[in-house]
Amino acid sequence: MTMTEYVFTPDLPVTLPVAGSPQRFPVGRVFCVGRNYPWPDTQGQSRQPPVFFMKPASNVVEATGEVIFPPLTEEFAHEIELVVAIGEGGANIPESQALAYVWGYAAGLDLTRRDVQRSAKSNGLPWEGAKVFDGAAPMTAIVPVTRAGHPDGELWLNVNGQERQRDSLDSQIWSVSEIISRLSQSVALRAGDLIMTGSPAGVDVLQPGDIINAGIDGIGQLEMRVGQRP
Repeated sequence: MTMTEYVFTPDLPVTLPVAGSPQRFPVGRVFCVGRNYPWPDTQGQSRQPPVFFMKPASNVVEATGEVIFPPLTEEFAHEIELVVAIGEGGANIPESQALAYVWGYAAGLDLTRRDVQRSAKSNGLPWEGAKVFDGAAPMTAIVPVTRAGHPDGELWLNVNGQERQRDSLDSQIWSVSEIISRLSQSVALRAGDLIMTGSPAGVDVLQPGDIINAGIDGIGQLEMRVGQRP
């Protein structure tokens, strides 16, 4: 059997630590859900189908140290989110069986160039330029379901000691099981996929030197400093 010859040496896979274990979780694709909590401008509206977008696995970094301040933005914003780590692949997954596909959970930041996103929306263009950049998805260690079960507490985010975001996971417009089922109808899920499940109200702008403290009850918390503008 001949060995595969690559044009250049491929990158090592992106991985995240597993809480309480020397093992690492290999990251596949990163799916994200837009607007999955009630915000002031959506109060009283009927539930709309979830909107999915993606970040590349290369954007995922461990949530320690410095947040990279991306170029091409004047409104660099934070979004704290529950991250679902998929441990088994499947398509057209029934909602009643969806949680069996979850390997674990993490807390993550869906960092966003908010001004770029606003411009894209107003011009009917894709959001990718707002959501994809180096270090755009810091995440804590993944906590296995076998250790912590399925979370039902609160998620929160403070900047420089001032609370900006807090809500209950029960406030999600679409539950984890519904998200998995819906997403699997569009694309077959694979072991290693991550799903960022949306962020509560309170999203705001970050400045260089800001200290972010954030977390999810029973899952994990992070502290990171925002780096200097490029």
